[in-house]
Amino acid sequence: MTPRRCLGIVCVGLIGVFALSGPALAQAPQDLAQQAASAAVSASPGLIGDLSKELGSTPEQAAGAAGALFGVAKSRLKPEEFSQIASAVPGMDSLLKAAPATSAVGLGGATGLSGVTSAFTKLGLKPDMVAKAVPFLNTYVSKLAGPQVGGLLAGALK
Repeated sequence: MTPRRCLGIVCVGLIGVFALSGPALAQAPQDLAQQAASAAVSASPGLIGDLSKELGSTPEQAAGAAGALFGVAKSRLKPEEFSQIASAVPGMDSLLKAAPATSAVGLGGATGLSGVTSAFTKLGLKPDMVAKAVPFLNTYVSKLAGPQVGGLLAGALK
């Protein structure tokens, strides 16, 4: 076999590899989001199971919803305030990663909760479910960490 022919075979092989991996690479963000949601369900099964029942959603949707709301709280609170909430909620890092990416989630001010409705929509939840999720999370955090820490969350999610 000539060197030119070997080079041609290698090129054809590389083109085939890239052609087959293209769709897989395009789906990678969706796969990562699904993995993050599954990790959050495992990291905080009590919270996610109860929130899922409250919302009438899948556990993965509930994990993304909780993550979106906690993301807003994180952006609105001082780091030392949010750390009180984060230390009370098992799997907080996983929950934050489970939130779908939106341009407004995580921003302070009025755009934060509008970003949450966008996140809920991306999760396949109705935007009015935010009104169910916020008091549920406030109560959950209050039970785990006390009313003062629950009040921090409630204030951040107004």
